[in-house]
Amino acid sequence: MMSFLMKRASFHSVAVIDTHTGGEPTRVVTSGGPDLGSGPLPERRDRFQREFDRFRSAVVNEPRGSDVMVGALLCEPVDPSCAAGVIFFNNVGYLGMCGHGTIGVVVALAHLGRLQPGEHRLETSVGVVTATLHPTGEVSVANVPSYRARKEFTVAVPGLGAVTGDVAWGGNWFYLVQKGDCDLRLANVEVLTDFCWRVRQAVNEQGFPEVDHVELFGPPTVPGAHSRNFVLCPGKAYDRSPCGTGTSAKLACLATDGKLAEGETWVQESIIGSTFAGTFRRQGDQIIPTITGTAYVNAESTLLLDDQDPFCWGIRH
Repeated sequence: MMSFLMKRASFHSVAVIDTHTGGEPTRVVTSGGPDLGSGPLPERRDRFQREFDRFRSAVVNEPRGSDVMVGALLCEPVDPSCAAGVIFFNNVGYLGMCGHGTIGVVVALAHLGRLQPGEHRLETSVGVVTATLHPTGEVSVANVPSYRARKEFTVAVPGLGAVTGDVAWGGNWFYLVQKGDCDLRLANVEVLTDFCWRVRQAVNEQGFPEVDHVELFGPPTVPGAHSRNFVLCPGKAYDRSPCGTGTSAKLACLATDGKLAEGETWVQESIIGSTFAGTFRRQGDQIIPTITGTAYVNAESTLLLDDQDPFCWGIRH
């Protein structure tokens, strides 16, 4: 009995708040994370990846997490005007920015009593974003500058033929494909996943190795929405939410084509029917998108890391 109790005392504890935004989960690490120092956030993200990647895996991968889980490690910000710094990660690596995750972080911080309704700045590894917590519980995120890098970039996809889409930045890199002939329903997830995975590999090999998200668009099914999407994330999991950075990339394309006016609202529907409302303002040749959505807290828990557990550090891909 004594040895068992001593073993339990050796566990490393990690405090987390779990939320979901439009169905997409975010696990916010509030304490127990690795000491990354106090340098610029991109440097701390690189150190996280270089020295503590097994912690990433432990938090979001099975048996504690799942492929769809996105992690958010809270850090002290360098910029004193920011309420917090945050490093986003998923089942295979690290994300520059995460729209649904930022909404989840704000709601988690409010749940902890660390934020009140109002405007708050958050530091990410790709820049500072501004999040407004509304009295209704909704959160609006003014994202990093977004833009389209290439219009109508056509790639030859083995087994599929020629596919044409836009390459755009919305905090992550996206290849956006308008697919009116695709049936964007949950029943077709396996087919859609296979299509997007093949397309991503072709895009990477034929000109844009940095693209790690593929986004398909089709007709909406929710009243008031402008389109429905299917977003395949870097680790081959699909986004349950409409994807905040993906919607930002879409807004950049629409703005560049003159199809959406500054201040006009675009309602993006996800594959499961949840929605984000997006607007933008111009900043030179780029735009500043604002994405509005709602997150809900669904757990406040402590993860226990035990080195004697053969799967302590997650089942890695």
